Amino acid sequence: MSREILVLYYSYNGATEQLANEVARGVSRVDGMAARVRTVPRVSPTIEASEPAVPDAGAPYAEHDDLEECAGLILGSPTRFGNMAAPLKYFIDTLSGQWLSGTLANKPGAVFTSTGSLHGGQETTLMSMMLPLLHHGMLITGLTYTADDLLAETDSGGTPYGASHVSGTLGDKPLTDIEKKLARNLGARVAETARKLARD
Repeated sequence: MSREILVLYYSYNGATEQLANEVARGVSRVDGMAARVRTVPRVSPTIEASEPAVPDAGAPYAEHDDLEECAGLILGSPTRFGNMAAPLKYFIDTLSGQWLSGTLANKPGAVFTSTGSLHGGQETTLMSMMLPLLHHGMLITGLTYTADDLLAETDSGGTPYGASHVSGTLGDKPLTDIEKKLARNLGARVAETARKLARD
């Protein structure tokens, strides 16, 4: 059984990438578990436009083998009108083979997002990312109001549906300490769940 959790994200201004790195740190807190961080290329309405085969910087692009080999999957995207961004959706739409073969079935899954404003569609974006995970038969993992201090501490990003960050309209607000904590907690929860499932 794989001991890696796939942290798969798309980031435009870098805020979602920062959140992905915190999620990965949380995964690595769990003994015996590791994070595999991957991204997806941009898409363009211009047919001729394409991204380089290898990113200039940051995480490598995801391949279908990453899904085959993972023990769990954590998806991240900035919001686009209350929905996940097109590049991540485009990648997910290529996973018919994995859906047919049940590659992700019975594995833990989770989601995270970044928005420009506090009311910028965080929860609907998180739920939009959950839908394909449910179709793949994944076991959705969120955050808790008690163990994760959502009720007492959160006044920026953070929901029971997944970790989140308020990046500001210019995308220049750094992650708050609580946003980092919640992202790490989410990564750790998925890793712990995957480890427990492997023992059963």
